[in-house]
Amino acid sequence: MDAPVVEARGLRKRFGERVALDGVDVAVNAGEVAGLLGPNGAGKTTTLSILAGTLAADAGSVRIAGHDLSESAALARLSLGVVPQSLALYPSLTAAENLTFFGRMHGLTKSQALAATARLLEEVGLADRAHDVVATFSGGMKRRLNVACGMPHRPALLLLDEPTAGVDPQSRELIFGVVERAAAAGAAIIYSTHYMEEAERLCARVILIDHGRVVADGPIAQLVTLAGAESRLELTTRVALQAGWARALAGVRELPAAAGNGACAVLAVQSIERVPEIIAMAGEAGGGIVEFHLHRPNLQDAFIALTGHALRDTP
Repeated sequence: MDAPVVEARGLRKRFGERVALDGVDVAVNAGEVAGLLGPNGAGKTTTLSILAGTLAADAGSVRIAGHDLSESAALARLSLGVVPQSLALYPSLTAAENLTFFGRMHGLTKSQALAATARLLEEVGLADRAHDVVATFSGGMKRRLNVACGMPHRPALLLLDEPTAGVDPQSRELIFGVVERAAAAGAAIIYSTHYMEEAERLCARVILIDHGRVVADGPIAQLVTLAGAESRLELTTRVALQAGWARALAGVRELPAAAGNGACAVLAVQSIERVPEIIAMAGEAGGGIVEFHLHRPNLQDAFIALTGHALRDTP
């Protein structure tokens, strides 16, 4: 089996009395999109900064495309592309000038940089604005160009820190397309985001980090199972159901319903195959079903179960 494109072991970082990273391991293979998720202050940005070589770890090691980042930083960075959350663009230059500049900075010849510029402007939907200055662009257009500027050299490892923050739906879809094509071409990608639906769509695997430690690392379905999340069924009946009405149903637990909503019952269900039976029983006991809603466990549920936080909470 080929070695991971990026492999970090035992990363530790302290800022004064605060421990930002406490032994973080990260490994991503070619063609893989790994989501990096965690509450605010969990250590995601510190991890990305160390992988990008802009921040030195207190302990641990990083290898990128076979090169040790501390010993062969220049070689490692040739294989690295970084898309920061803060826009890294020159507003007085045109879109094409920005891309060509970053291509040259990444070691491309002039002709290679121009070819990469044309290709990426097409990919991010900015070919018709190639010669307009960036200062005239909308926020979504700047975000798209920001992504493109991190990858003119077709990096083996691409680090993206919230690349769709505040963008419009069209720009988000274009950015998704760029990420998917880069992975299909063999890039290893670490994608940090606050949007669970993005991680569920793009990422083959998710790394959950909290309090400077990796609390879970694996495919989304595995993380949901690991968190023990159950499906939740909400029922509204014509007549309020009596407490304990579902006691005879195996694999079903009654949960507290919203205050003041006496005709609503909430159940934790281990197997959704039981749902038709539950609905029929509730309808009979409650004079008929007014409405029902089934919530299947997802990444958000797993995240809260594993960290105790919603994604944007501070620990």
